[in-house]
Amino acid sequence: MLLAALGSAQAAGVSAGVPAMATLLAAPVAQQVEWGQRFEHGEGVGRNAGRALTLYCAAAGRGSVDAQYRLGWMYAMGRGVARDDALAAAWFRQAAAKGDPQAQQMLKAIGKVAVKTASCRAPAAQLQSVAYRPSTPRPLDLDTPERRQIVAWVNELAPQYQLDPALVLAVITAESNFRADAQSTASAMGLMQLIQATADRFGVQNVWDPQQNLRGGMAYLRWLLAYFRGDVQLALAGYNAGENAVDRNGGIPPYAETQNYVARILQQYGRMWHPHVEGLTEPSALVAALPPGQGPVRTTPVAAGR
Repeated sequence: MLLAALGSAQAAGVSAGVPAMATLLAAPVAQQVEWGQRFEHGEGVGRNAGRALTLYCAAAGRGSVDAQYRLGWMYAMGRGVARDDALAAAWFRQAAAKGDPQAQQMLKAIGKVAVKTASCRAPAAQLQSVAYRPSTPRPLDLDTPERRQIVAWVNELAPQYQLDPALVLAVITAESNFRADAQSTASAMGLMQLIQATADRFGVQNVWDPQQNLRGGMAYLRWLLAYFRGDVQLALAGYNAGENAVDRNGGIPPYAETQNYVARILQQYGRMWHPHVEGLTEPSALVAALPPGQGPVRTTPVAAGR
C-alpha cells in the first residue's frame, strides 16, 4: 500500500501555501481528492505524481469513488506511473460497482485483462521513497529505567491486542511522553491518558496502575481500529476527540488539537493503515461501504478471551 513520507524533510519541500502532506493525510476525503488532482495536473502547484497517487490511495481506501476512478485513470493512461491496464481495471471495477458511469465505460474500453486486486504500489522511481514498508518509528528516548520498562511492557502486551507496538509507543509519546503520573486539564490520566469513562468502558480498575492503563488504552485503540476498519487517521482522531466527533464531522474533526495530534503521531508512526479485528464492532458509517475483508486493510480474527 502506498504511504506518504511524513517527515520534516518532505514538509520542507512543499511550496508556500501548499499544505504539508501530513496535513493533507489528516484532511477530509474530499480535500484529499482535490489536492490529488492539483498534484496530478500541476494546478497551482508543481506536478507530482507521487503525491497525487498517495492522496488518491488514502481517499480510495476510505471509500471515495472519485479517488478510485482517478487511480484507474492514472494506471490506464500511464500518468506519472507505469501503465498497467489490469491494475487500472481493478480500480475501475471498484468505482463501477458503486455505480460510477465513467468507470463502467472505461472497463468496456479496456476489455479483457488479467485480474488483479486494486492496490497501490510504487511503480515509478520517484515513488520509491514512499513505498509501503514495516514502520520504522523515530528513535525513542530511553535514557531511564522507567522508560525502558514501559517499552518492554508495550512490546509484550501490544500483540495480545493485535496492535503494532510502534503505534502504541507513538500514542504514548504524544499522550504522556512516558509519564505514568501525567494528568491533563480534562482529567485524562496516566500513560495513555484515559478519562474515567474510557477506563470504565474497558474495565480498568486502577487508572494509575501503568499496566492497567496500557491495557485500557490498547483495548480502546484496538476497538477504534476495528470501528474505522484500519484507518489509522480516523482511529487516532477518535482516540483524541472521541469516535462520535469523527462521525459527526465526516472525518478528522476541525479541531486544531486533534489535527495536530493526528499529524504528530503519523510523523512518528509512518503508516496510514493497520490490520484490524474483523467482527469486534459494527463499522462506522464513514467506512461501512468498504467490503469486509477487502480494500487496503488486512483483517485479523478476534483473539479468544480478549
